[in-house]
Amino acid sequence: MSEWLVLTIAMAAACAVVVTIVLINQRRVPADDDPSESPDVLEYMTMMIGVVYAIVLGLAIAGVWEARGGAQESVRQEAQALHEVQARSQVYPVEVRDRIRGDVDAYVSYVVHTEWPHMSEHNSLSDKGTALLEQVRRSVTDYVPADDHEAQAYQPLVDQVAAADDARGARGENAGATMPGVVWFGLIIGAVVTVGLIFTLQIRRTWRELLLAGLFSALIAFLLFLIWDFDAPYGRGISATAAPFVDLFPHIRT
Repeated sequence: MSEWLVLTIAMAAACAVVVTIVLINQRRVPADDDPSESPDVLEYMTMMIGVVYAIVLGLAIAGVWEARGGAQESVRQEAQALHEVQARSQVYPVEVRDRIRGDVDAYVSYVVHTEWPHMSEHNSLSDKGTALLEQVRRSVTDYVPADDHEAQAYQPLVDQVAAADDARGARGENAGATMPGVVWFGLIIGAVVTVGLIFTLQIRRTWRELLLAGLFSALIAFLLFLIWDFDAPYGRGISATAAPFVDLFPHIRT
């Protein structure tokens, strides 16, 4: 099922539930009831709870957005390090250079075409991807430089492989959900409480009040969906992509 369809259903359901409860509750209100008699302290508490929940929602959205940005940055660093390995191996003999570049291409192609879907589905890196990167490391470190020029390129190559390995590890750490369960519990309970406070204000069945109640509940449903969508940096619609690999290694598209 499309994530946008899920969002539409969730927002429509939130509106329908709130409007239905308002209409049912309205029938139970006595004819002589005066909505202006709501205590001032109740309106104050409603406002304060709404403000606090808005701050919590804002912090949650900022947190998952920052996590997504960090995940995309780790992908960029990994791709850049591997690109540097290919470029710096230019000083090596043809057979060594071709072997290193071939190993890098094999790893990048596997990451883009195979490991990325695996990571999105299983929230973890694959063993084969780790083995392919290890092969790149061996191809770089097993060669003994033949002269000073090659020796000067050797350590930077090793450092770039280490940087790629470190970025890969960061990618693996960000593969799963980043929002703790206790935070989700607080967000959902806060949404229920905040929406529930609508009914304490004794809103009527006028179309303006029903519209505002429905839009308010739909907004909260949308914001919770947005947090959920950002929560898995590699696994959902608005997620980090393998674009840095494709940009730096355009020949792996096919």
